[in-house]
Amino acid sequence: MKNQATPYLTFNGNAKEALEFYKEVFKGEVLVVQTFGEADYPTPPEADELIMHAQFKKDDLFFMVSDAFLNQSVAVGNNISLALEMESEEEIQQLYDGLKEKGTILMELQDTFWGARFAKVKDFYGVIWDLNYPKPQ
Repeated sequence: MKNQATPYLTFNGNAKEALEFYKEVFKGEVLVVQTFGEADYPTPPEADELIMHAQFKKDDLFFMVSDAFLNQSVAVGNNISLALEMESEEEIQQLYDGLKEKGTILMELQDTFWGARFAKVKDFYGVIWDLNYPKPQ
């Protein structure tokens, strides 16, 4: 793995508001914001302004943020996942296979429009993992 696990916070349509709140409280900066409407991914027009992915940083504090897909809702307990950046296809496959054992696949391991292999899995203990391997360009 490349880094420590990164917290990924998911919101019910108010991710922009939450980012502004964290920006004010922590005096940090929003590094990246991509809405569903900006992504090369089919979404309904009512999701165009929702955040698909954002990054926040203040010194060593770093986390990522998104809004839930329209057909999903989040609640305390399932609104935080841990994102891992992999170094190889073998590594992501190994972790995916291990975590899905007795767990729940939330998104199958697959190639993505952002040029990575990605999967989302809730393990046997209820921890949600975002597995990402950026494919070489």
